[in-house]
Amino acid sequence: MRFLMFLTKIFLKRAYKVKVLGLEHLDGLDERVLIVANHTSFIDGMLLALFLPIKVSFAIHGKYYHKWWMGPVKKAIPLFAIDHSDPMAMKSLIHHVKEGHRVVVFPEGRITSTGALMKIYPGSGMVADKADATILPVRIDGAQYTHFSRLVCPIRSRWFPQITLTISPTQKMDFPEGMTSRERRHKAGEALSDIMREMVFASSAYQKRLWDSLLDAAEINGKKHEIIEDLERTPLTYNDIFTRSMVLQQLLPKSIQPGEHVGLLLPNVCSCFITLFALQARSAVPAMLNFTAGKKAVTAALQIASIKTVITSRRFVELGELEELIATIEEHATVIFLEDLREHLNIGHKLKGLIMAKFPSIGILRLIKHVKPEDTAAILFTSGSEGMPKGVVLSHQSILANIEQIRASISFNTADTCLNALPMFHSFGFVAGSLLTTLNGIKTFFYPSPLHYRVIPEIAYDIDATILFGTNVFLAAYAKHAHPYDFHTMKYAVAGAEKLQQETREAWMHKFGVRILEGYGATEASPVITVNTPMNFKVGTVGRFMPGMKYRLEHIPGISKGGRLFIHGPNIMKGYLLYDKPGELQAPEDGWYDTGDIVSVDEEGFVHIQGRAKRFAKVAGEMISLTAVEELCNLCWPEHQHVALAFPDPGKGEQLILMSTLESPSRKALIDYVKKTGSSELNVPKKYLYVSEIPLLGTGKTHYVAAQALAEKMLSSADA
Repeated sequence: MRFLMFLTKIFLKRAYKVKVLGLEHLDGLDERVLIVANHTSFIDGMLLALFLPIKVSFAIHGKYYHKWWMGPVKKAIPLFAIDHSDPMAMKSLIHHVKEGHRVVVFPEGRITSTGALMKIYPGSGMVADKADATILPVRIDGAQYTHFSRLVCPIRSRWFPQITLTISPTQKMDFPEGMTSRERRHKAGEALSDIMREMVFASSAYQKRLWDSLLDAAEINGKKHEIIEDLERTPLTYNDIFTRSMVLQQLLPKSIQPGEHVGLLLPNVCSCFITLFALQARSAVPAMLNFTAGKKAVTAALQIASIKTVITSRRFVELGELEELIATIEEHATVIFLEDLREHLNIGHKLKGLIMAKFPSIGILRLIKHVKPEDTAAILFTSGSEGMPKGVVLSHQSILANIEQIRASISFNTADTCLNALPMFHSFGFVAGSLLTTLNGIKTFFYPSPLHYRVIPEIAYDIDATILFGTNVFLAAYAKHAHPYDFHTMKYAVAGAEKLQQETREAWMHKFGVRILEGYGATEASPVITVNTPMNFKVGTVGRFMPGMKYRLEHIPGISKGGRLFIHGPNIMKGYLLYDKPGELQAPEDGWYDTGDIVSVDEEGFVHIQGRAKRFAKVAGEMISLTAVEELCNLCWPEHQHVALAFPDPGKGEQLILMSTLESPSRKALIDYVKKTGSSELNVPKKYLYVSEIPLLGTGKTHYVAAQALAEKMLSSADA
């Protein structure tokens, strides 16, 4: 039997090119160890038994233990039969571990059908806790692509994909005294789930370039896999993207130098995605320009990032009526139109592009050989909702780290279809809506504007969309205009960029039966910081932190609950480019990014947003959250939009003023509602300003600078 195992190991090692990483974490390993592994295929147990250089036993379900085909396995590997629903069996396993055995368990209890982690049973966590065992996480990666897996998504199975076993550092569980057995079991299950989520992210290969990740996605899903589509309704495969990018990079001006910041002013269309990767192939840095921000903001962006060349489309300029904006840009930079580049296209460009795409090692990879994962991949610009925009410099690995963090938290696969109407100049639309999906084999439909509230639900219905990203404003508008069946295939509707209102959440649940997953992010974090997931969800929160991230809360005088949030992790930006220091990178101090948001974190790790530090007013000596005021007004008058603003008050320091689309709000009605909710009357605005529309940014977020300026103008006119 030992000889047979030896031969099997040689075969598997050569056939699957099995690699074992993290062997250093076995040094000084205790005898009392619980080895936890993700479950990807029927050969997982064999892989661990043959390639872990330590003697282990396996805890397996009793229904498999007594199968006839387990006879030879029992002779070769120590097995321990267990039924997760049998308390006595769990006690026996705890005793077995206590005796000093190293036992392998698969906490998911089944082979994954999605390729991602499934739910984690608390029993394994309880075993580790009760046995006071060291936990050794091991990730199995690659076996899910074999014919021995149970994936339900249409992924390209292969006979011999490379398989990697990654051993993570050991961990111990430690809980406070005084907890009941039920509480301890629950906490142990949560802790083990977090350990495995961290294991999946830590063992992911995010230290690479965007082109590397795109090539890997094509290798996994097949180069003929359709991956992007737009209103032209011509789906493009990975092969098409490779070829067109290689052709376009030849047509770009030779004056574009490696590392140069090149402005990209295009809507959500396939050509924007292709141009992005064509610039990457030239080792240039795409700077995503916000064409809805106005001439002043775009001009500032050109100066901030030292942009000398801007790529756009004549058709887009014409349809978007952006002639004045382009004229302003031309005063500061050279404008290149994609249509003009096509006029120089010849058969030589096509053949060369085809060869470079067909053989990446002598084409794509040769072009980017000097680019490193830590180099700048893209520049995005903050919205400027509270002042002059800033350039946010993101590296290849910071973007890919955030993508892997999301993958470790939410399961999705090639059976999904994403409808991305969020513009690529916004980090949510750029990373989550475009790169997260395409780099993971998810077909993505690009729609040029999120403001077409009647059209987007129809598109979702037409393409059977399963994933949709949006802000509260957009999602509320879609719910208002959509037919109840338009989102019948929707699996994930993810909200970010602003607080999700209760009315929006209820509208989606009642009308479509879809639970919106609210998250929280910042461009500086590439962008996702926290998100609710199907397995970790709490209404009224923005979810839990991404794996691999650290945080700290800094106390703010006058605010009793929570603090100012600082975050640290591999997804944090390289730094800022500022208006007064153009081209000079301002890196975050010690890698910690100050979000400027006031948050609290509950016992389960869910994050509650209190508001932005700048959006607090001091009224009668109390710190009042303007965000909380807006939420109260939204609950009191849900049919209208509201913005809370702060202005100086000689008597109370500052006063609250509400800008609203409600023509004659009743202050008494709001006071009664505030009393009913148990809130302080200090949250009731002193004055009210009626507007037909609340100023919004192109991303759907409230434009607070414009709202403040409009309020000042209205108040001045009233005083006059």
